[in-house]
Parts: sequence; C-alpha cells; structure tokens
Amino acid sequence: MIKVQKEYLQSAMFGFNDALVSTTGVIVGISTGTGNKQVVILAGVVTILVEALSMGSGQYLSSKSAHQLDRSDSFKVPLISGLIMFGAYFLAGLVPLLSIIIFPMSYSRDIAIVAALSCLLVLGYAKGRIVKVPPIRSAMEVLIIGGIATAIGIIAGNIFSV
Repeated sequence: MIKVQKEYLQSAMFGFNDALVSTTGVIVGISTGTGNKQVVILAGVVTILVEALSMGSGQYLSSKSAHQLDRSDSFKVPLISGLIMFGAYFLAGLVPLLSIIIFPMSYSRDIAIVAALSCLLVLGYAKGRIVKVPPIRSAMEVLIIGGIATAIGIIAGNIFSV
C-alpha cells in the first residue's frame, strides 16, 4: 500500500471538497437566481480560477509558515501541497460547471447537484479507504456535510433571485 503524506491528503481533501461544495453552491445559486446561462458560466469560471489560485497559494503560504516555525528546511512539501490544493480545486470545480455548459439550463442545475453530491460520496469513500476507516461511513459524512452546504447555496439563490 502506498504511504500517503498527511499534508498532501489534507490538501487534496480540502481542495476537492471545497470546490464541489462552494462552486456548486455558486453555480446552482446563481442559476436559481437568473436563467442567463452566460452569466452562470462566467460566475463559475471566475469562481474556479480565483478560488483555485487563492486556495493553492494559501495552502503553500500556510504550509511554508508551519515548516518555518518548525525550522524545517524543506520547502518542497509546501510547494507540492499548494499545487495539490490548486489542482484538486480546479478539477472538482469543473464538475458543476460542465453540467451547466453541456446541458440545457432547464435541468443542468439538477445534473450539477447530483454530479457534485455523487463526487462528494466518492471522495468520502476514497478517504475512508486511504485512512482505513469504514468507507461507507466516511462517504456518508462527506456527503451530508457537503450536501448541507450546497443546499444553503440553493436556498440563498431562491431567496435573492433577480
């Protein structure tokens, strides 16, 4: 079995989870508030790019700070952690965005939600396998927590629709 570095796993989990939840929340929330597909796509692209860069650079800087505090000379780990965070956020953010791009607005929102929640379930299952905890329980935990956050985005979009 491959030994996974703790910091890399944290970066991947955080990046994938955050993108699936926040990008889905933004995309579905905005698509609920407006029927304009171009606006929704623009919001999704901007969210993914800004957040992936922000999360990746933030992970690098926070990891580097922790390594400096420990007087560790290794700056390879913070760099790799930042790149993992960026890549995880970027890839997972594409899940709800591609649903909007590919499918008609009338039901692309539903596909985006189902796709994101399915990915959260898979993410939780994989995490359970990697850290050797019951994978079904881990999958349900990630799904429920992410699902609640996603639902809040949908509700906000309904309340503040324009």
